[in-house]
Amino acid sequence: MDEFEKPEGQAQATREAMEESGITVNAVWMRYFSFTGAAGEYEIDAYLNGSLQLPAHERDLVSHAVNELIKELPPRRMAPYSTNGKNPEPERDPYGEKSGENR
Repeated sequence: MDEFEKPEGQAQATREAMEESGITVNAVWMRYFSFTGAAGEYEIDAYLNGSLQLPAHERDLVSHAVNELIKELPPRRMAPYSTNGKNPEPERDPYGEKSGENR
């Protein structure tokens, strides 16, 4: 059995995803509720903290709400690569021509 098939494992992984993304229980509950979730905000909080088990369908709605909220977050800054000692290529304009060139 996969660890996420167990309610505790799914709740823990969902809570960790929320913490890493800075998503609140209130935001999750509001999104979950919009998906026809039946549990209240306190029940969702108790589920995420391991105090209450929810049916699989409700757990999946919570996970779906969290995933939707994560998708809405702005992308994170990426690390730059080195240029291997070469000068970087000049910026290009939207038409694909090197900047500063005559048309």
